[in-house]
Amino acid sequence: MKINNIDGDVVKDDETYLLKDNTSLKNLVLSSTTLRVGKSTRGHSHPGKEEVYMIISGTGKMDLDDKTIPIKGGEIVLIEDGVFHRAHNTGKDDLYMVCVFDGDRNH
Repeated sequence: MKINNIDGDVVKDDETYLLKDNTSLKNLVLSSTTLRVGKSTRGHSHPGKEEVYMIISGTGKMDLDDKTIPIKGGEIVLIEDGVFHRAHNTGKDDLYMVCVFDGDRNH
């Protein structure tokens, strides 16, 4: 498996993003998001869950509760339990992120 193709099922594919989930593990979900240029995710939080975002390519920013941080390929963002998070693609290319989280998708 290459990091730019995590396999799995397409959850959503529209003008904003392509979202895929690989649910082949028992406890963890491996998810990928290709966020289109100039677009943002809806944003959400997961009470009782943590997430790890690996920014593979592209540039943007991520809202984490009341702060905003820059993100770019090669970086990792840790999302603590219950923290609201939203990604914005501010670059000239798609923003590609891979995320690992525990359990079922609840957003």
